[in-house]
Amino acid sequence: MSDFEPTIIAFVCNWCTYTAADLAGTSRQAYPQNVRMIRVMCTGMVDPQYIIKALLEGADGVLVSGCHPGDCHYINGNFKARRRIKLLKEILPRFGFEPERLRLTWIGASDGIQFAETMRELVAQVKTLGPSQAKLKMVI
Repeated sequence: MSDFEPTIIAFVCNWCTYTAADLAGTSRQAYPQNVRMIRVMCTGMVDPQYIIKALLEGADGVLVSGCHPGDCHYINGNFKARRRIKLLKEILPRFGFEPERLRLTWIGASDGIQFAETMRELVAQVKTLGPSQAKLKMVI
C-alpha cells in the first residue's frame, strides 16, 4: 500500500481558499499534486450530492474549504456549509465511507502556508485510510 497515492477533490471558496492556494503556489510552498481543486463562489454552494458523487466515483477524500466564519462574502455561506458537512459526516457510513474522508477547513486568503500544510495533512490522513471502497469496486 506504500505506492497508494490518494485522489483528493477540494471544493474551495473563490474568495479565500482559492486565493490562499494561489499564494501558496507563488510562495513556492509545496503541497501534494493529488489534490484536484474545484473553485466555487462560496462553500455554501457545495451541495452534499457533489461530495457523495465525488466519493462514489472514486475520490479517496474530499475537502471543503472557505472563508473563516464571519468573513463570508455571501454573509452566511460558511455557516450553511458547516451545518451540511456535520450532517453529511453522520450519514457517510451509510454509503460505506469513513467520515474522516471528508474535511471542512477555514483558510483565509493570506494563509498560503496553512493551505499547503492542510493539503499535506489531508493526503497523509487519507493514505492511512487506504483506497476508497468505491475505487476498489470500480477495479473489480
